[in-house]
Amino acid sequence: MALAVTLFFGCESNFKEVQKINFTEFTPSGDADKVNLKYTDSGLIKVVLVSPKMLDFATVDFPFTEFPKGVDVTLYDDKGKKTRVTSNYAVSYKGTGIIDLQGNVKIVAENGQKLETEQLYFDQKNEWFYTEKKFKFTDLKGTSNGQGIDFSKDFKVINSQRIMGEIESSE
Repeated sequence: MALAVTLFFGCESNFKEVQKINFTEFTPSGDADKVNLKYTDSGLIKVVLVSPKMLDFATVDFPFTEFPKGVDVTLYDDKGKKTRVTSNYAVSYKGTGIIDLQGNVKIVAENGQKLETEQLYFDQKNEWFYTEKKFKFTDLKGTSNGQGIDFSKDFKVINSQRIMGEIESSE
């Protein structure tokens, strides 16, 4: 009986040691406060990102950058027109180029168009926003509410689902 108890506790101890070996602490490889990042192309500013906190997880299997205190991003088109994107939280996945914006997400274009939602994704490669969450869209013609929308970063192409609201018509 004593031998069986010794073997049982001996194996338990080894199992816990093996678990500790396989455990990886999930800590960022980079940590920055008061981030003000400018992205330029051919000498022109294309994006300005401001955030109080940035955590970079570049060494994990699926690398990402997290903005736990939110972001304030200004996008500039080729003509210098601005679109401002804000959210309470954001995470950018390096492998896919997808940015996940969460909490009080607002996009305001220089032409007065505004979108508000609780979660919004941005596909950097295709420059396309999308969500399945409820949204409120406002422009010069009126306000509409719905659930599920996708659109180009310049608001020129908008596809919405389950939409309702009042829009001024030229007819």
